[in-house]
Amino acid sequence: MGRLAGKVALITGAARGQGAAAARRFVAEGARVVLCDVDDEAGKALADELGAHYQHLDVSEEDQWATAVAAAAEVHGPVTVLVNNAGVLHFALLHETTLADYERVIRVNQVGTFLGMRTVVPGMIEAGTGSIVNVSSVEGLAAAPLLTAYTASKFAIRGMTKVAALELATKGVRVNSVHPGVVETGLLPTALGGQPVDLSYVAKRVPMRRVGQPPEIAELVLFLASDDSSYCTGAEFVADGGVTAGHSLSSFG
Repeated sequence: MGRLAGKVALITGAARGQGAAAARRFVAEGARVVLCDVDDEAGKALADELGAHYQHLDVSEEDQWATAVAAAAEVHGPVTVLVNNAGVLHFALLHETTLADYERVIRVNQVGTFLGMRTVVPGMIEAGTGSIVNVSSVEGLAAAPLLTAYTASKFAIRGMTKVAALELATKGVRVNSVHPGVVETGLLPTALGGQPVDLSYVAKRVPMRRVGQPPEIAELVLFLASDDSSYCTGAEFVADGGVTAGHSLSSFG
């Protein structure tokens, strides 16, 4: 029997990258999965491949959350696992960050996570069980230049996770955050206008001397979604190749 047998999982940003990797692992472990994204073509193709259900979802829109969770319940049953994975990235110096760009990142990353939690929590409380996995970042633990909006949103996700965990601790619902370092997904090229990105320079600054891969993050998300992590809530789980173990003066090898 799979580690997620009997669970209904909704994954946002599931068409590609980390979300797609998580969807593959969840299906392999017996979950009934609803893939959500704004990239309908890629999302539907992956859902068809996996035998899962696809639902269009702009995570920044409150009414679309209600529709997505209701659709999941109709197709598979009440959502018992939520992976808030959808996110966007924007590079700019603080004084060159427009309000529109700042709000766009906050709407997707921070508001999207808030709306997702708020929408699924009543059903999880009623069922007496649930696991929410909020994908933050190492930028939710420490800052990086050019990422004012992104860092603000990822710190907020970390904080919201802890509040929700405390409120839901006696309700059978666990809430944890995942903090990936640099992972080879489409997020960075998209933020840079679609141009290819050579990550070899970044890899040299990672203690493990490589960037992460989506399946590696998916394994951590799977652990938190499963009952294997039954005593974990309100915690931060880091997968960054050792980046946050040191500081800017750290060097080895």
